[in-house]
Amino acid sequence: MKPTSPGRRAQSYLKNGNGSTKSTKAVRKNLTSALKGPVARSAGRISIQCRWRGAKSRYRLIDFKRSKYEVEGTVESFEYDPNRSCDIALILYVDGDRRYILAPNGLKIGDNVKSGESVDIVTGNALPLKQIPVGVPVHNLEMYPKAGGKFIRGAGTAAYVTAKEGKYVDIKLPSGEIKKFLGDCYGTIGQIGNEEHKLVSLGKAGRAYHMGKRPKNRGKARSDGHPHGGSYSRRVGRQPVDQWGNLAKGGKTRKRKHTNKFIVKSRRLRK
Repeated sequence: MKPTSPGRRAQSYLKNGNGSTKSTKAVRKNLTSALKGPVARSAGRISIQCRWRGAKSRYRLIDFKRSKYEVEGTVESFEYDPNRSCDIALILYVDGDRRYILAPNGLKIGDNVKSGESVDIVTGNALPLKQIPVGVPVHNLEMYPKAGGKFIRGAGTAAYVTAKEGKYVDIKLPSGEIKKFLGDCYGTIGQIGNEEHKLVSLGKAGRAYHMGKRPKNRGKARSDGHPHGGSYSRRVGRQPVDQWGNLAKGGKTRKRKHTNKFIVKSRRLRK
């Protein structure tokens, strides 16, 4: 942007994140739902710091399950989704139904997509992991069969099939972790588009505020009400903690211990 103000000096935008012209039509109300109520609040109390609802927007209903099996669809348009980092593609199926899907890199308007067990290995198609060859990038992975995609949904991300053993398929996630998934879980071929999303510079605090990020100040800068605050905070060292005294850095957050047996290689191991 032209440096007409200090906030504009370092500001940047993405013109076309998916490489194709985005739709400027009004959002389809039948494919959206209302976003209401507070964010980061539990019974009126703050449960997650420095968050709020952000600018008013409607939630786009994404077809994470890709449940239109063996029904061919055509990409009608690409649209901006304020609720996620990647763009979404509007698909028109031959039976007249329309649905949104995550837009992978390389998909173009007019391309055909399909989901099922015997579909081709083409960008945008969804099929079981056991049918995907080793080395093919995938996204929108299911944790359990028919449950809908939960993994690999952010802009520019992709996972890779590394091996197959019995009813399980080894998947290398963007974190470097290799994990076993059931072969009946569905995945979508391709890498999610809008990969330059992480290079965008917001330029000013107001733009982040509209995205739901509230101001955050350091605990050390507070006079009281925080373990790091007070007149002795400059001289007495301690482990970083939050305002309730819980360790803020380095503590383990994974509680699903019964799934650790599916981890082939931990993301914490150094290469």
